[in-house]
Amino acid sequence: MKIDRAGFPFIAAALVPAAALAARRRPVLAGAFAALGGFMTYFFRDPERRIPQDPDLVVSPADGRIMIAGPSDGRWAPPGEWQQITIFLSPMDVHINRTPVAGRVERIEYRPGRFLPAYDEGSNDNELNEVWIDHGGRPVVFRQVVGMLARRIVCRVREGEVLERGQRVGLMKFGSRMDVFLPIDAELRVSVGERVVGGETVLAILRSAGDR
Repeated sequence: MKIDRAGFPFIAAALVPAAALAARRRPVLAGAFAALGGFMTYFFRDPERRIPQDPDLVVSPADGRIMIAGPSDGRWAPPGEWQQITIFLSPMDVHINRTPVAGRVERIEYRPGRFLPAYDEGSNDNELNEVWIDHGGRPVVFRQVVGMLARRIVCRVREGEVLERGQRVGLMKFGSRMDVFLPIDAELRVSVGERVVGGETVLAILRSAGDR
């Protein structure tokens, strides 16, 4: 399975000491570092996904469990009326992030903040990275939000770039959440508590401006 390049330093930081300790016949410590290296390899895995082809479909930007599915809370959402879908990623989930829709990146906004647990309401004040996409004349926003363990957001897209639905856009390191904000008339297809798969699970149906 493919491993994201962001994981290589973490994997090496565990496996190099494991090899050195094994050479010195310190099997217990060597085993502990080897297990840590195995976890890092697992965490940074990057599996291929089958992306649905219907252009009106909004796909999940991450693996995880649905925390919110419905009208957004105006205190935490971008200005305006939105449907919000929030996904919690545990440390065991795939952490590669994908764009939920195809379109042009209109702007990217990074906001420093706190590092509270991603499932807590207070995490709305956490560090985040917000990406605005023009999807057929309609705005779609997704946020990479760090959690208590996640301390770095990796975003690999730039303003002006044109993305395909389900395209890899970055990742978050060690537990986090993803918020997706859709126009209020989007037809949600998921509910709270449901598990989703990044790039494959359909979150909603969103007609482009010309099809409404």
